Amino acid sequence: MMNDIQFSDCAKACMNCYLTCASCANACLKEENLEMMRECIQRCLDCADICQLCARMQQTESPFMKEICELCAKVCEYCADECSQHEHQYCQQCADACRECAVECRKMVA
Repeated sequence: MMNDIQFSDCAKACMNCYLTCASCANACLKEENLEMMRECIQRCLDCADICQLCARMQQTESPFMKEICELCAKVCEYCADECSQHEHQYCQQCADACRECAVECRKMVA
């Protein structure tokens, strides 16, 4: 008999943010004015990396989970600050996913 694998709200928010950030960076790379999107792309790539790591660390119950969640929340807020400045729909969706992830990560640290 197999046990169902359960994901915390934080792990779900992290995976959603990881995928949304990766999609945002990819969409930004297709923009004509690439120079204007450079900072957004960089922050999205950083955020995608930490969100993926944070979700994995939660599943393995890493002893460093709280520190990683705290860092993840900071990186998510940093990414949201940049994405929210762009009017593209994918940037706005990314900012929302980042804010939601930051909230869930902060709950894990509390």
